[in-house]
Amino acid sequence: MVDITHKSNTLRIAKAQAIVEVSRPETIAAIESKNIPKGDLFEISRAAGLLAVKQTANVIPDCHPIPIEYTGVSYQIDDLQITISIEVKTIYKTGVEVEAMHGASVIALTMYDMLKPIDKGVLVKEIKLIEKKGGKSQYRNQKGNHLKAAVIVCSDSISAGTKKDRAGLVIREKLEGFGVQVMDYTIIPDEAEEIEKMVFKAYDENFNLLIFTGGTGLSPRDVTPDVIRPLLDREIPGIAETARSYGQDRIPYAMLSRSIAGVKGETLILTLPGSTKGASESMDALFPHILHVFGILKGSRHEG
Repeated sequence: MVDITHKSNTLRIAKAQAIVEVSRPETIAAIESKNIPKGDLFEISRAAGLLAVKQTANVIPDCHPIPIEYTGVSYQIDDLQITISIEVKTIYKTGVEVEAMHGASVIALTMYDMLKPIDKGVLVKEIKLIEKKGGKSQYRNQKGNHLKAAVIVCSDSISAGTKKDRAGLVIREKLEGFGVQVMDYTIIPDEAEEIEKMVFKAYDENFNLLIFTGGTGLSPRDVTPDVIRPLLDREIPGIAETARSYGQDRIPYAMLSRSIAGVKGETLILTLPGSTKGASESMDALFPHILHVFGILKGSRHEG
């Protein structure tokens, strides 16, 4: 199966539809009067659909087992057609569109099976996805086009040339993948004066986004959050909390990170771990959703 361990749990919703067409009005009359030999068409088909949704991973090879938290089924009769509508919800790392379509298809097949003793002309005409919500695809319009960013690597060893930077390069690559222009990539030692200088430089040059990687741990030289916190106009605790929570699901040491985030003017400042894995996972946890902050900041400016 496809690796989804890097994804975050979000509310996922999918709506699907199937159409069953009978060949004569008498069949519709029998359905409405619940006079089908095999039982109540709608209730039995609904039960079959509920079971199908939950068993999708056992039938479709590449589907992940998913905790299904809601399934709703409704029907509409229009002349000789029965439209089956199904909605599926979960809070998980991957979507439920296949589950919804599987449920709709099994409902349609159950109807076919139940109706064939009284109508040999039943047709299953259409099975399709109507809507899906959730996951990063919902935020695909949140691109970083026109946003200007700086990536600052805080590390004594990398600055001294005894170690190569990887975390900063990963951050830059991920930012560029969202359309953000990385206009500055700088390596500095773990010195308070150097960190402070980069904050004011980004602020003065109207950078939208300033990301520090490194210096968020517990060693005596890890001072990045301590230097940056008093420079912020407003801290945004939820950003760092989200990154730590995401990391904690993957490694038990994420709770030791002292990362912070906030804004100075209209510049969003993030401090991320210095490890390649920690920086990469923090980016996965926060983007593209965090780009929404720039719309808020822009709106606040206009309102003022």
